[in-house]
Amino acid sequence: MEKHYVLLTPGPLTTTASVKEVMLKDWCTWDDDYKQIVQSIRAKLLDVGRASSDNYTSVLMQGSGTFGVEACIGTAVPKDGKLLVIVNGAYGQRIQEIADVLGIANRALVCTADQQPDIDAVDAILVDDASITHVAFVHCETTTGILNPLESLVEVVKKHGKTVIVDAMSSFGGIPIDVEELGIDFLISSANKCIQGVPGFSFVICRTDALVNCKGNARSLSLDLYDQWKVMEAEPGKWRFTSPTHVVRAFYQALHELEAEGGVDVRFTRYYENQRTLVKGMEAAGLQAYLPPYLQSPIITTFLYPSFEGFSFESLYMFLKEHHFVIYPGKLSDAQVFRIGTIGDVQPEDIERLCDAVQQYVQKMK
Repeated sequence: MEKHYVLLTPGPLTTTASVKEVMLKDWCTWDDDYKQIVQSIRAKLLDVGRASSDNYTSVLMQGSGTFGVEACIGTAVPKDGKLLVIVNGAYGQRIQEIADVLGIANRALVCTADQQPDIDAVDAILVDDASITHVAFVHCETTTGILNPLESLVEVVKKHGKTVIVDAMSSFGGIPIDVEELGIDFLISSANKCIQGVPGFSFVICRTDALVNCKGNARSLSLDLYDQWKVMEAEPGKWRFTSPTHVVRAFYQALHELEAEGGVDVRFTRYYENQRTLVKGMEAAGLQAYLPPYLQSPIITTFLYPSFEGFSFESLYMFLKEHHFVIYPGKLSDAQVFRIGTIGDVQPEDIERLCDAVQQYVQKMK
């Protein structure tokens, strides 16, 4: 039997055999059993985000995480609204690109990829520009693996009475987030990240009052978050258009496995240990992390190219693939780097085996 690769990426990622197994059964989108699964997922997402059903709801949306971001941005910001986008990587840039394509007025606070946003700078912009109605930023920017200061950013945005949109694509389910306590209005993630499902749909946790005010805002028929929610509420568990049934069932299984592991706090501990093991092993092999530890998330780590002659990402990638590991290329324009993820069904011992393989590669190249 062909051996599976360990996917050390920020998603899609390595899933359990039991998550894969439940996709062997076919489901009908109109079936009550299936719709009950959808409703259970919606409720469990609120539990994961520590948000009450009194004040929050969740909406599932077909497509990858970017579909969810576009649905949220395109629905949440009204025609006369203005969006401030906080950018320190490719996914913050993507939010601004979405706003540009949809014709949403926007401005950006741009930081370097190795820099967290300056809270005082955000505050100054919101004081200066009263036309801003919404602020969007990425929690864990997987361009580098930097973890942005969620609590401080939300606090300064809410101080000015603006709507806050958090792209928590690569953090939700793997890093504890108190959605309701923080007062987040919209939080976006997807099935194939820290909850350890497979690709196929995204989801948005919404403050219900904020979502109710979004009627008529959407710039797209299929990516209308408000209308998707209204249908799911009117006929519980029904999607407006064909849903990815196998992916939904796999996600339901993944949510149960998150609970069985002990919840987000326990999963965060595992991811954190994975990342610490990775950096220690890579440093032993002579490779250096791009970010200092105090900026680093447990999700994905960026490493600088080593200085020895003959190194290439392609040769490292193929060597590790022969050892059944798949890593990620870099995404920076000003530094030669590659990335290794530490989320998914991955244990510290898997990371130790990876680092042993990297050691072998370095010795071979030298």
